[in-house]
Amino acid sequence: MGEACGANHQDEQVVAVGRGISLAYEEIGAEDGEPLLLVAGLGQQLHSWPDAFCEVLAERGYRVVRFDNRDVGRSTHEDFRPAKFASMLVGRFPVGQYDLVDLAEDTVGLLDALGIESTHVVGVSMGGMIAQTVAARHPDRVRTLTSIMSTTGARRIGRPALSTLRLMGAAPPKTREAAIQRALMMFRHIGSHGFPMDEEWVSARAGRGWDRDPSSAGTGRQLGAIMKSGDRTPSLRSVAAPTLVIHGDRDRMVHPTGGAATVRAITGARLETITGMGHDLPKAAWPRLLDLIDDHARVTRSADARDTTAS
Repeated sequence: MGEACGANHQDEQVVAVGRGISLAYEEIGAEDGEPLLLVAGLGQQLHSWPDAFCEVLAERGYRVVRFDNRDVGRSTHEDFRPAKFASMLVGRFPVGQYDLVDLAEDTVGLLDALGIESTHVVGVSMGGMIAQTVAARHPDRVRTLTSIMSTTGARRIGRPALSTLRLMGAAPPKTREAAIQRALMMFRHIGSHGFPMDEEWVSARAGRGWDRDPSSAGTGRQLGAIMKSGDRTPSLRSVAAPTLVIHGDRDRMVHPTGGAATVRAITGARLETITGMGHDLPKAAWPRLLDLIDDHARVTRSADARDTTAS
């Protein structure tokens, strides 16, 4: 997979989104395309959405926006020390710890900065949590919601496997090569055991991530945001956007119960389970993933077209 998208790929930019936060973002596709926002997961940078994946969406008529959440990549990094996991479990967080609402407001600020009134929102893992929160708090900004391998924050739902928690507790890498080896180890564990693993892509992504941002404390602060937010089930009752939930049946990071709980929490949501998929976006699953995202978005695109014709 290439390091950069092809046609209609704008250079990475950084923009202020309010409250002292700036986010790095890229746009792929025609400016007059249907807006589609991709929200990355815990500790993941904008290129965790593969370039070729974005290109296909652009070819299907979307103006694709992918970005670094606060505390990763080239977006604003906070400077407080993240809480230890044991402290998070008992609700003890440092002064300045933000939550998923803050990350959602960052996201809406990005839409404002780009002049996007409403968009299809697709989030993966923590990005799914952020996308859900945007949809709950700003229903007028979300045309459709697609939540992938995510959960509601309920304490006993969608939990990582114990083996995954042990891997997450390892010391952060101190060199580029160590970061690559750490990524390979992690995705061999949490990746899609029902699909081939593209080790070249995983290595390239990890190396690119190190080059853009070798820091690691931001991941701990993002985890604090998830833990501080707690169970978001009550707020998800207010999501009005047509919602698609996608989950793999072999997810060791966010147990499939997380996807099922999300469907129960959001009125009218539907669940699509991808057999063999873990906590990644395996290339062999792209045809189905892309069709699911596109078909879901086209539900509102078709409705909008009918409304325009009727008027």
